[in-house]
Amino acid sequence: MVDQQVTYEVVAGVARITLNRPAAANAIDMALAVALRQAAERAHDDAKAGAVLLTGAGARFCAGGDVPSFASADDPGGHLHALALEADAAVRTLEALEKPVVAAVQGAVAGAGLAVMLSADLVVAQAGTKFVFAYPGVGLTPDCGVSWLLPRAIGQQRALAFGLRNAPVSAETALEWGLVTEVVDDAATTALERAEGFAAGPAYALGQARRLLRAGWTTPREELGAIEARTIADALVGDEAQPLVARFVSR
Repeated sequence: MVDQQVTYEVVAGVARITLNRPAAANAIDMALAVALRQAAERAHDDAKAGAVLLTGAGARFCAGGDVPSFASADDPGGHLHALALEADAAVRTLEALEKPVVAAVQGAVAGAGLAVMLSADLVVAQAGTKFVFAYPGVGLTPDCGVSWLLPRAIGQQRALAFGLRNAPVSAETALEWGLVTEVVDDAATTALERAEGFAAGPAYALGQARRLLRAGWTTPREELGAIEARTIADALVGDEAQPLVARFVSR
């Protein structure tokens, strides 16, 4: 366990990272942001973890930033600036993991919670979950990379309409848009199954595929092709691919 604000355990090869402020809808204050970054760093270094499962305790996955915590600070602007930087570091650490990440979301996902959710590769949503941009409701602007992640998930025009109108959307609409991967009656169980499947798979291949697909947004085409060539060559001579390639060839 990294901190009570965020719990960490590895079971069956899956690092389970849980936002653990259920009474505050897992809203992100400084302690939670730090603990989430530390948990992601721990997952990165944990040889026992082949995949990551990201969840939120209680009725809602994440309500975004903890507005009361920064509104009541002696220096609200300074406090929020520091919090936004720390929370962004946590999201970026999750994004940079070379292990598949699955998120199970329920209840509500708002504001910075969208960024935490979109750090995952698969998002399994509980039926009835609501998604909302949230920032305009308190006169604030995106943080934690939401303005980078959201258009890439659902497209620029849809992201603009979602953000500026600030109207909640249903799980079904989120699925149609590509904001989530699937909608089920039991998100926690389904997401765990997905994560366990990844953990049982070829860890290097899956982790590097995640890295390459995410790098495609920012890496020039020629450079990415060269990185892909080097990575696939390294994979071929690795212990993981050798038996799988031999089995394929012998069929």
